[in-house]
Amino acid sequence: MQRNILLNPGPATTTDTVKMAQVVPDICPRERAFASMMKGMREDLVRIVHGDPDTYTSVLFCGSGTINIDICLNSLLPEGKKVLVVNNGAYSTRAAEICGYYGLPFIDLKFPVDALPDLDRIEQTFMKNPDIALVHTTHNETGTGILNPIREIGALAHRYGAVFTVDTTSTYAMRPIDIARDNIDFCMASAQKGLMAMTGLSFIIGNRALIERSADYPKRSYYCNLYLQYHFFETTGEMHFTPPVQTIYAARQALDEYFAEGEEAKWQRHLSVFEAIHAGLERLGFQDMIRRELQAGLVVCVKYPDDVNWDFEKVHDYCYARGFTIYPGKVSSQDTFRLCALGAITAKDIGDFFIVLEEALREYGIQIPVCYR
Repeated sequence: MQRNILLNPGPATTTDTVKMAQVVPDICPRERAFASMMKGMREDLVRIVHGDPDTYTSVLFCGSGTINIDICLNSLLPEGKKVLVVNNGAYSTRAAEICGYYGLPFIDLKFPVDALPDLDRIEQTFMKNPDIALVHTTHNETGTGILNPIREIGALAHRYGAVFTVDTTSTYAMRPIDIARDNIDFCMASAQKGLMAMTGLSFIIGNRALIERSADYPKRSYYCNLYLQYHFFETTGEMHFTPPVQTIYAARQALDEYFAEGEEAKWQRHLSVFEAIHAGLERLGFQDMIRRELQAGLVVCVKYPDDVNWDFEKVHDYCYARGFTIYPGKVSSQDTFRLCALGAITAKDIGDFFIVLEEALREYGIQIPVCYR
C-alpha cells in the first residue's frame, strides 16, 4: 500500500493496521457486540485526558471536528445567557460564526492571531457581562500553530460561574491534556487527527453532571444535541442515529495503538517531528509567522518567501507527486503555508520531505536560502 506523508493539519497519515481495521464482516450497529465495543471506546476516550470516569464521559457523533463545536455551543447554553468566544484564530472564529447562525447571544472577543489572549481583558469582559454562562476557545489554533493558555482561561471561566469548552481537535491524543487540572469542562476532537484514524467520527469528552443539567436547556438542534445523544448511549449503548461502522472499527484499532505507544512516547515523537520541521525550514531560510515560544509543537505556519518565482501551487504539486502533502495557510493578513507534526510519521520522514522541497525550489528557480524583504 502506498504510504503518503501528510503534513496538512488533518486527516493525518495512518498506519496500515488502522486502514485494514475497516475491512471487517458486515454487522448491524444495533448488535450488542458493537455496542460493547463503543462502550469501551467511550471509556478509553476519557482515559486519554485522564478523566475520572465517575465525573467525565464521552459522546460520539458522526461528522468532522466542527460538529463538536456546533454541539457544545447549541446544547450547553441556558436560556437567557451568553457565550464568550475567546478568539485569536480561524477556528475560534468558526465558533463565533456558529453562534451567529443559531442566533445565540455571544461576545466575539478578538485578539491578534499571532498573540496570546489577554487574560485581564477576558476578566474585564466577565465583569461587564455577568450573564456569560459559556466560554469557548481553541487549544491549538491550527491556522497558526499558537498554543492558547486554556488552564488560565478555564480558571477565569470557573471563577465567574461559566462552563468552559475547548476545541482540542489538533491537540487531543498528541499534546498531553489533563481535563480536570486544565480546568476544562468539555474538550473535543475527531478521529482523523491525534488518534490517527479515519474521518467521519468525532467525540466530545465532558462533565457528566453538566450534560445532564443541559437536558432542561433550549433545544436548538435535533441531530446535534449533546444530551439527546448522551442519553441514548446511556440507555441503549448505541448512537441515536446510524454510526459510521467501519470508521469506528478503525478508531478502535487506533486507540489500541495509542495506548501501546504511550502518551509520553507519542508526544515525544510529535515533538521530534516538529523539531525536524523547524530544522529543515531554518536550513532553507524560511520564517515562521508565530514566535517559537508560543507554538503548540504541532503546527508550523510558514511565511511565503519574497521571491517572484515562488508559487505555492507548483511547489505543492511537485511535493504531492512525490508522496508529500503540504497545506495552505488560514490567515487573512499574511500569505502562509503550514507543515504539521501530526499522524504516524517520524523525523526521518521530515528529512526525506525536505530533500523533495529543496528539489522543488531549485526546479522553479526559487532562491536558496529563501529571501524576505
